Amino acid sequence: MAYAHQQTKQTMKIEVIRELSTSDIKERLEEERNNLTRLKLNHAISPLDNPRKLGENRKTVARLLTELKKRELAEQQAQ
Repeated sequence: MAYAHQQTKQTMKIEVIRELSTSDIKERLEEERNNLTRLKLNHAISPLDNPRKLGENRKTVARLLTELKKRELAEQQAQ
């Protein structure tokens, strides 16, 4: 059951990203990258309470980049 919940949570995240405009995705990407850098620095100084946050944040950055790339390719094909 827990696995099904995680799968749904991830799918929802992708759906939310797809609903964003391209400029919103770029802004969110910058925020998430800054957050990831901050988490890494904090983790290097003293271990985080929940180190999974690093992986979750890294995956969010990857999802944002994937959606941006997908939109760029779609735009190129449309031309």
